[in-house]
Amino acid sequence: MDGTLFGSIIELISRLSYDETERLVLKIQNMQSNSTQGNARLISELREKKFSEGFTCPHCRGSHVVRFGKFKGRQRYRCKDCSKTFSDLTATPLARTRYPNKWIHFIDCMLQGLPLRKSAEILDVSHVTLFYWRHKLLTALRQMDIPSFKGILEADETYFLYSEKGKRGITYRKPRKRGGVAKFRGISHEQVCVLVARDHDKNTVSKVSCRGRISKKQVDKLIGSKVSESNILCSDAWRSYSIFARENGLEHYRIKSTEEHVKKGIYHIQNVNSFHKRLKDWMEHFCGVASKYLDNYLAWFKFLDAKGFEKTQANLKEMLFTACLFRVRETYKSLRLSEFRVA
Repeated sequence: MDGTLFGSIIELISRLSYDETERLVLKIQNMQSNSTQGNARLISELREKKFSEGFTCPHCRGSHVVRFGKFKGRQRYRCKDCSKTFSDLTATPLARTRYPNKWIHFIDCMLQGLPLRKSAEILDVSHVTLFYWRHKLLTALRQMDIPSFKGILEADETYFLYSEKGKRGITYRKPRKRGGVAKFRGISHEQVCVLVARDHDKNTVSKVSCRGRISKKQVDKLIGSKVSESNILCSDAWRSYSIFARENGLEHYRIKSTEEHVKKGIYHIQNVNSFHKRLKDWMEHFCGVASKYLDNYLAWFKFLDAKGFEKTQANLKEMLFTACLFRVRETYKSLRLSEFRVA
C-alpha cells in the first residue's frame, strides 16, 4: 500500500463519528482474532480459570481425570469415574461453538448496547446465532447468587408488562407494537412482578417472582434463605413484607408513600428504587423483551450495574469466564421452545 492511499484511509477514518469509530475498531479486532492462535490463547485462559482448583468432570464432578487426545485441535479429557469424555468447553455457553474467539468481541458489543444486527455486521455471524449466544451466556450468569444479606435490607418490587415478543400465532389479543400498554389500569395479571432486594453492601437479588401482586410465599421463596434475625428489613407498606418479616423475626420498617421517606435517618428504600430506575432506563432500548427471557436480562443488568458499566478488557473477560464456570445445557432449540416460568 502506497503512502497516498494510506493517507486517504486515515483521512476518511478521521471523519467518522465516535460510534462509527468504535464499530470500526471492533471490526478490525475481530479480523485480527479470527485465527487459530487467538482461539488457542482464549481457551488456555479459560482452562486456567475454570480448573484453577484441579480438573473435574462436568458430567459427574469426579476428580479422576486424564488427557484423552485431541479432536479438531482441541484437548479432550476422560473421567475415570464415569468414563465420559469432555473438553474445556463442555457444558459451558461456548460448547459446540465454531467461533470461541469471537465471544469476547460479542460481549464487547453487548456492553456497548449495540443491536444484534449491528453486532452481526461487525462479527460476520448471523444475528439469529448472536441472539442464542446472548441467552446461553445470560442463562449461565443467571445462576450467580449471593449467600446472604448483611445489615439493613431494602426490598421492593417493580413491574413489566407481560410480553410474548417473538411468538407467532397469538389469537387471544391483538399484536402490540414496541412494548404496548396494558389493558387494565394498575397492577393486574398482565404485569410481571420483579422483586429486588438489596443491602447496603450492594448484595442484590433481582428475579421474576410472579404475575400480579407479590405474595409472602414468593418473597420467602426468593430471599427467605438469605436473611437472618440480624437483618433489618425496609420495604413499602404492602402486607406481604410485614408477614415475611414477622415470620422470620426481622425488625421491619414500612415506608409509606404518604409519610416520610426516611425513618431515623437511615431506614429507607431509596437504594432499591434507584436500582429500579436504572433498570427501567436500561431496558427501554430493547423496546420490550419476551417475559420468558426477563430473568436473563435481569442477570445481565445486575452484572453491568455491579461493574459500573465499565467496558474494560478485564470486565469483558470476567463476564465470559464467569459464565463458563456454571453448567449450561441450553441449546438453540430449548431456548426457542422455552416458556415463561416464575421462581
